[in-house]
Amino acid sequence: MDNNNALVPGFDSEKDDSLTINLRKAENVKNGLFIYLSGYIDTYNSSYFQKKVSQIIETGFINLIFNCSSLNYVSSTGIGSFTVFLKMVKPKGGDIVLLEIQPKVYEVFQLLGFSQFFNIKSSADEAISFFSEGTVAASSIFPLVISCPVCSKKLRAMRSGRFRCSGCKSILAINENGEVSLG
Repeated sequence: MDNNNALVPGFDSEKDDSLTINLRKAENVKNGLFIYLSGYIDTYNSSYFQKKVSQIIETGFINLIFNCSSLNYVSSTGIGSFTVFLKMVKPKGGDIVLLEIQPKVYEVFQLLGFSQFFNIKSSADEAISFFSEGTVAASSIFPLVISCPVCSKKLRAMRSGRFRCSGCKSILAINENGEVSLG
């Protein structure tokens, strides 16, 4: 990892034992930054998390890729933090990608109905492609009504990503072309 302070001056001046944040510049993404999260985000440390990410955005990084592979738990307050970040970067022309979300964390996003608001990708290459290609092509076919391949329930997808069927609870993957597979 790059030195966090080199990317965002003063970033490492404050720490939290429950959440570690490491930064790496996202080459090939304008104003892009990988944010590696390790630990958990809950009511008690969400203000720390919001303060640190706000510091990142104020530095000029508006295309944020949150690597969540080492994030073990996110409460509803933590998910609210991600929503705050989205509201901060969108008016500046930025966006957020959540990367490599653990199944139990993803389930919280789904249960609260937030999985459709976030760009969720499974690899760094997919995240970088999202920013380099933009969302114009994807938005042309979304929102899309699909049928669950397991139970045939009609579902509405706002964008590509992984979703849980509200009928049979199967995990579905929908690619940028609107193709559905079990995922």
